[in-house]
Amino acid sequence: MKTAIALAALLGVGTAPALAGGFYTNVESNASYTGSDFTTRTTDLHLGYEGSPTESFDYYIQGGPAVVAVDGADSDTQLSGKLGANVAATDKLDFYGEISLLTQDGDVDNSYGTKLGAKYSF
Repeated sequence: MKTAIALAALLGVGTAPALAGGFYTNVESNASYTGSDFTTRTTDLHLGYEGSPTESFDYYIQGGPAVVAVDGADSDTQLSGKLGANVAATDKLDFYGEISLLTQDGDVDNSYGTKLGAKYSF
């Protein structure tokens, strides 16, 4: 139940009006290896919304099913979502961040991730 509430809240943010923006689809596959040994692959099949309320601020929100394939086990489908933003501090310097969620079955805790960074263009 907590997962459904969290995902509904995450996706609800994307319905807020923005000055410029639009819907998109995003398919992303991330694989993990230990040395040369494949361990897992997660493929996100997301529907998203992105907007730019100002010239220096962009955001996106996306979510949908995620197919999780663990080496030696059957694939499993979970829900995943991402919320991110980019702020242009100057013409050459941007700051960005992302929060992500992947649900889990049963008594296993959900997975969360964060990404923060800066990009300087020469």
